[in-house]
Amino acid sequence: MKGVSLLVYMVPLALIWAVYIGGRAKKKKSAIAVRDEAVAAGLIEPASLHPLIDHTKCLGCGSCISACPEQPGHQVLGLIDGKSHLIGPADCIGHGACKSACPSEAITLVFGTEKRGVDIPFVSPTFETNVPGIFIAGELGGMGLIRNAIEQGRQAMESVRKMEGLGKGDGVDVVIIGAGPAGFSASLAAMEHKLKSVTVDQETLGGTVFQFPRGKLVMTAPVDLPMVGKVKFKETTKEELLSFWQKVEREVGLKINYSERVDEITKTEAGFVVKTSRASYQTKAVVLTIGRRGTPRKLGVPGEDLSKVTYRLIDPEQYRGAHLLVVGGGDSAMEAAASVAEQADTTVTLSYRGDAFSRAKEKNRQRIRKAEESGRLKVMLNSNVKEIREKTVLIEQKGEMLEIRNEAVIVSAGGILPTEFLKKVGINVETKYGTA
Repeated sequence: MKGVSLLVYMVPLALIWAVYIGGRAKKKKSAIAVRDEAVAAGLIEPASLHPLIDHTKCLGCGSCISACPEQPGHQVLGLIDGKSHLIGPADCIGHGACKSACPSEAITLVFGTEKRGVDIPFVSPTFETNVPGIFIAGELGGMGLIRNAIEQGRQAMESVRKMEGLGKGDGVDVVIIGAGPAGFSASLAAMEHKLKSVTVDQETLGGTVFQFPRGKLVMTAPVDLPMVGKVKFKETTKEELLSFWQKVEREVGLKINYSERVDEITKTEAGFVVKTSRASYQTKAVVLTIGRRGTPRKLGVPGEDLSKVTYRLIDPEQYRGAHLLVVGGGDSAMEAAASVAEQADTTVTLSYRGDAFSRAKEKNRQRIRKAEESGRLKVMLNSNVKEIREKTVLIEQKGEMLEIRNEAVIVSAGGILPTEFLKKVGINVETKYGTA
């Protein structure tokens, strides 16, 4: 009788254990597949702040995985052999929620890896650099999240307003460079504190957010926006967020000088002179919120200054019925080419100097293959653009010069990091190899 009672308890326990083990095995298989896909695509280097996991401390509880805001849309972390691993490095954007959720303190947030260093400027807890009077907030300092950037922009301006000598003499109190999330927040904070300020941006409102593909979901959390108060967005699209910012810009009367590029920052006895493509500003302080993408890398070929040449895709529909050339071999180039190829009556050529798309996500490579098989896209590997003309482009491929019909060009060749600009200003830049 005792044996029967024991079986009554043991059988359900065995079934529960079997389901648990089966679930772990399934998750492990999925994690390995994601990791292997990232390795095959060459996407093994995180772009910004990311977790370094100490497997001697990791309990394998999965708390970090559950806490990651990118899940389940992107598998950033996964359990393999009972330990947490960074399986999708390129999808990690530095939320840091994994570190807070880890009960065994097995996670450290770091920049760069042993193989790939990341340039990070020196920034104090008050967001001031080693150059007194110059502050850095947002993505340039390594924090790419919208909510973090907004908060840093606000806090940086709190530090600026404590400086001595504001409101006296000629010039302005602060020049804010960049109108992305951090720059927008800093500009509103300057206005709230009644500081004399100038905000410039070489492009337009939104910074990196503006460059996201149409319809992209942007993860945000409730934040305090100066002049506005609590903003309770939890998940919204790029268009909705930009529309909200534009509404705020209009309603509070914020003035931002768009299409104005900063060329030089010079130290003076009174503070700084910020020279731009339009003017020179004498200022007591400077807040840099320019992001890490810097200036788009150009091809350096004749005709690149034509109005039909751009360096990012904003809306695929604008190319409907056109002959488009996309230059580049990364994810942004492939996404642009595939998105435009899906438009009606459009022909797209994708030119890449390499012999394979080795550093791109598998889903983008699949989109390219599908578009190519359907005849909507032509891929030209081992090719280089030699000249851009009004109605055609010249492309060299394997020693042969080809002229193809063309009405628009998107160059997706990456950006030039502003490291040299920072060093010229005197800001210390440290290359971090997997350190905090």
